[in-house]
Amino acid sequence: MITKPIFLIGSRGCGKTTVGQRLAEACQFAFLDTDVVLQQRAEKSIAGIVAEEGWPAFRARETQTLQSVTAPQTVIATGGGIILAAVNREFLRTHGIVIYLKAPVAVLAGRLEAFPEESQRPSLTGKPISEEVREVLAERDALYRETAHYVVDAACEPDDVVAQILAAINAPHSQRIETNPATAD
Repeated sequence: MITKPIFLIGSRGCGKTTVGQRLAEACQFAFLDTDVVLQQRAEKSIAGIVAEEGWPAFRARETQTLQSVTAPQTVIATGGGIILAAVNREFLRTHGIVIYLKAPVAVLAGRLEAFPEESQRPSLTGKPISEEVREVLAERDALYRETAHYVVDAACEPDDVVAQILAAINAPHSQRIETNPATAD
């Protein structure tokens, strides 16, 4: 039985929170979203933090939040940019199981357009959503892959994503497909 924390990483709109809540329920784990915890502690929205303090201060808060909420038997949905800092990538890989929820640009853009949540998701480039998603994903995909133990298809329904994750983490070790076998446990 797995007791390590399970970290969900991926682009904005990939379903980290929705999938995370369902995965936590399936595993009988607690669920936390680092963006929600960070905003509660700061008593500001992410957009407010970025506007008042800048991206570097937000990223520092993000790292501190990640480290402080990591606990056994917890599913943790992370912010889309958490993998930008090498310290976070290393922390994620060594302290839990990292799942990259990968979805095509069209799916991500469609979800963000349907549920913009602008106060929680400030624009990263100031460009239209589909263009921004394409650019940001192009910059981050390699970092998501480098960090992840498993990559799952997040374009399908949340319950199907949960099933993929459970199949991956519960497979016998010899059958596991690791994205980075050199660091597999």
